[in-house]
Amino acid sequence: MASGLAEEFYPSPGESELAVNPFDGLPFSSRYYELLEQRRALPIWAARFLFLEHLESSPTGVVLVSGEPGSGKSTQIPQWCAEFALARGFQTGQVTVTQPYPLAALSLASRVADEMDLTLGHEVGYSIPQEDCTGPSTMLRFCWDRLLLQEVASTRGPGAWSVLVLDEAQERSVASDLLQGLLRDARLGNLPGDTRVVVVTDPALEPKLQAFWGTPPIVHVPREPGGDPTPVYRDTVPTHLVEAACQAVLEFCQQKETPGDVLVYLPSEEEISLCCESLSREMGTLTVPGPPLQVLPLHPGCGQSIQAVYEDTYSGARKIVVTHWLADFSFSLPSIRHVIDSGLELRSVYNPRIRAESQVLRPISKCQAEARRLRARGFQPGSCLCLYPKSTLELEAPPLPRSRVCEENLSSLVLLLMRKQIAEPGECHFLDPPAPEALMQALEDLDYLAALNDDGDLSDLGIILSEFPLPPELAKALLASCKFDCVDEMLTLDAMLTAAPGFTRPPQCAEEATLRRALEHADGDHSSLIQVYEAFIQSGANEAWCQARGLNWEALCQAHRLRGELLQLMQGIELPLSQPAFGSEQNRRNLQKALVSGYFLKVARDTDGTGNYLLLTNKHVAQLSSYCCYRNRRAPARPPPWVLYHSFSISKDNCLSIVSEIQPQMLVELAPPYFLSNLPPGESRDLLNELREATAEPSAKTEPSFLQEYREACVLQ
Repeated sequence: MASGLAEEFYPSPGESELAVNPFDGLPFSSRYYELLEQRRALPIWAARFLFLEHLESSPTGVVLVSGEPGSGKSTQIPQWCAEFALARGFQTGQVTVTQPYPLAALSLASRVADEMDLTLGHEVGYSIPQEDCTGPSTMLRFCWDRLLLQEVASTRGPGAWSVLVLDEAQERSVASDLLQGLLRDARLGNLPGDTRVVVVTDPALEPKLQAFWGTPPIVHVPREPGGDPTPVYRDTVPTHLVEAACQAVLEFCQQKETPGDVLVYLPSEEEISLCCESLSREMGTLTVPGPPLQVLPLHPGCGQSIQAVYEDTYSGARKIVVTHWLADFSFSLPSIRHVIDSGLELRSVYNPRIRAESQVLRPISKCQAEARRLRARGFQPGSCLCLYPKSTLELEAPPLPRSRVCEENLSSLVLLLMRKQIAEPGECHFLDPPAPEALMQALEDLDYLAALNDDGDLSDLGIILSEFPLPPELAKALLASCKFDCVDEMLTLDAMLTAAPGFTRPPQCAEEATLRRALEHADGDHSSLIQVYEAFIQSGANEAWCQARGLNWEALCQAHRLRGELLQLMQGIELPLSQPAFGSEQNRRNLQKALVSGYFLKVARDTDGTGNYLLLTNKHVAQLSSYCCYRNRRAPARPPPWVLYHSFSISKDNCLSIVSEIQPQMLVELAPPYFLSNLPPGESRDLLNELREATAEPSAKTEPSFLQEYREACVLQ
């Protein structure tokens, strides 16, 4: 079969005038043959016949592909799978390729469509949040892995696949790990028996995956010819990381003997922005030999402007790409010849015991460090400067990236598992199982939200919650808005809370601060977000309007698209809508009630009138974020005594983000009595119990038996 495919899909140059693309029936363009020569030079090309043979003959239908970053796995494997499926007539459906990041799915679909000489959005497409660039003729689809997981668990699932490719498995995303568990246990009800599964990974994770899948056939990608860059380590970690990275970039660019683009790894998006701003200022005052320099950020907040990173290098500019963990594996930049690696990453790690995220600055894994070094590999090896001692890598770095399923809030994951009726969440197979207390907290939160019935199964409400691409508490607030007649405002708020942060930085001048302050609403940050969105729409989604106020234009565009998607979903489920009424007193109270219905788990009380907030669900004390509108009010305004918050992060300032004032009576009215009774002993619980008794609330519901049983099982483990 492999030889037949070679003749059909890759005609010799002498046959180019007669050759027809088998996917659309049109003659191949000259561009196709140009790219074909580049494809044949990739290390992965030597493994093509072996891959197709394994794909055809694997007893279990599973094939592992193991290769280093930049070897061509992510672009070539999907095309070969499409050829395989076409030879079988796509009898069981399309080829779907998952990616751990939406931006990777978009950029790969664009590149592969170009290489296959096909039209993006027709034969080759992509599905990412708020954008589905596919059509009836799509036979190769690149998809964000979390979106595919949502489709699998939903009644709106896509059906069947000829081949399902799980790319970049070493990224250890929650969706990728779970999809592997579901596929291994054959629990995807719509997965035909002859569907092929391809898992693409870095060599470091290969032994673990081989054991997990039961020793399937493995395709090893040959190493790229050429020399490896020898990493140069610093003796100590610099005090000012951004400053050290900028200085290293400028030194590279001022040396005539070091041509090629530069890739800089920093821990966080904030440091990426600072580095780009600093480099842009410095380069404006320096005379640099060679082509002009172009500084480009690469992180999720970049949106579709990421395409600038991949534009033709031969346009004359030398690129300085500043990124973080996003580009460890998922993005290949062939023009890179120099790497500057901070050796650190900033990650959000969820603590289920206190329902809070911690911003953890930690060393990258040895696997990530090796992947970063190999970005500078080539026929003429470049350089890799590590801004840390070699001993840090040897003594502090773990061998593999951490599994995200062990570091994230699992409420959404458990909701999807229960929607798919997969027994107990604790019985699912993971490459690394999550902690029992994390699953316990997820079940408890879903029960509080009325997503579970007394038997521990999904309630009717829980089934509807699982249809929304939102965290359960946010979906619950949206459903509650149907009852309280404020759906229009809650749709906007859900979209704004889900999109990237709207404020990119603190105000840089008095005029910008004044313009931004005019968007703040007296009722708090939630209403301020609605007001920002309404003003953005009234401006005609004007980018200059956003820049003048320090707002993230791409994040607001993303919120606009997401709002439309949520509205369409509500109409499809036939949920009631409401007319806009933002600003009226009744709408103000209704919006608060809808928020409390979903976010009663995230309430805090000011204990001393100075802004020291005690979280109701634990004994942690936090302050308001510097972006909070209550912090910008003039004295002697006191902070609100009771607030509802969107997120709590344990960082250098332990801050509550997106905060609005609420009345404790509203909490007593709308939160489950069982939740109120389970609050830690203290003055806050006593005050709420007094209010409940005064309103003659019935006695509290006891903990469901299924939660008691699961809690005991967790203790035994």
